[in-house]
Amino acid sequence: MGTNTTGHFYECTLGEGVHFRSIRDERFKTQRISVNMMVPLDRQTAAANALLPAMLARANRAYPDYTRLGQRLSELYGASLTGSVHKQGDIQVLSLTAVGIADRYALEGEKISAELTGLLCASLFEPVLDENGLLPEEDFLQEQRQTLELLESELNDKMQYARRRATELLLEGEPAALSRCGTMEGVQQLTREDVTAAWQEVLKKAVIEIMVLGDCSPEPVLETARQRLPQNRQPLSCRSEVYPASGTVREKTESMDVQQCKMILGFRSGLPAGEKTPALKLMSAVLGGTPHSKLFQNVREKLSLCYYCSAQYNIGKGILLIESGVEGKNLEKAREEILRQLEEIRQGHITQEELDSAKMSVANGMRTVEDYLGSTENWYLTQTFRPQILTPEEFARQIEGVTAEEVQEAAKACVLDAVYVMKGLEE
Repeated sequence: MGTNTTGHFYECTLGEGVHFRSIRDERFKTQRISVNMMVPLDRQTAAANALLPAMLARANRAYPDYTRLGQRLSELYGASLTGSVHKQGDIQVLSLTAVGIADRYALEGEKISAELTGLLCASLFEPVLDENGLLPEEDFLQEQRQTLELLESELNDKMQYARRRATELLLEGEPAALSRCGTMEGVQQLTREDVTAAWQEVLKKAVIEIMVLGDCSPEPVLETARQRLPQNRQPLSCRSEVYPASGTVREKTESMDVQQCKMILGFRSGLPAGEKTPALKLMSAVLGGTPHSKLFQNVREKLSLCYYCSAQYNIGKGILLIESGVEGKNLEKAREEILRQLEEIRQGHITQEELDSAKMSVANGMRTVEDYLGSTENWYLTQTFRPQILTPEEFARQIEGVTAEEVQEAAKACVLDAVYVMKGLEE
């Protein structure tokens, strides 16, 4: 078992593919305990996996329905137990999370951490099963319906829909092109047998990250995890592949009932997370991440070519997305000017004000990560498979040390690979 202890930070390996991390911070009056199960994002399993966390969070054998579990959580000073699903590059992350007050605030001296851990483990390892060994039909139908409604809402949100379609175009053929919930067709075709089988597979084959955050001692969680985790696990290999640009710019235009056209330019850097990551992150901020950025100041303000125009770099996949809302008549002009602003950075035309503003924005953002337990957890989860685990403060300092020349080189690495446009029906 490997361990590492630094101040209030503690981590260890509990077994094959199971990692435990605790960050104790007494600024908080609450504690957050989560089990995050990571599996390759796959079209065949994504939908069943997506329903699983929310179904498990609804009940367990000790509290066999949603109402009784809710009552028990209320007794624990309004604690919560939730399930969620998201993706990190080519990886699907299924999470069960318990949140409650810190032990020292319990009026009768209750061990809230132990209670929450027990409930979380019961939901994960002892769900309610019917006489056929299947997860409950009522819970299944409700979560299936809610997942379909979620996917439908994403289709109706035109900005989110455009981003999804651009990602599908840019990452065509890669797992990350999938939604975190798979497809609507996949969800519609699910059966209880599928979701029950997904539960059994995840326990055996997921890479598991257990996290304890806030004002909470890790010992109760650690001991329970050691006792309850299945033996002889065979975790799947989880990694996100980063590819260079294809050499051909793929383009797709769709017509929809929108007043404002949307254009997204997708670039590949071909660079996995590593030593060049701070420069790439800062470059996207110089380009389109702050009110002092080139896209905001020039494309939006001076030339009025876009209603909005921003850039965001995805570290896990090594891609840069530039999103804009544009009038149809300005689509070509906006595209040319966006590419011209990126070329300005490639040529080294970066003012000190642009560089300082971007550094301040990104570094300050990093320094607020640990002000919230949820964002702290997300920060460390996104680094699970990276070569070096950094604290938010360490990454902020790296950002502040990036030079203008490194930003220039980062811009040169980003090559246009896909363009998605959503036009209005009248265009």
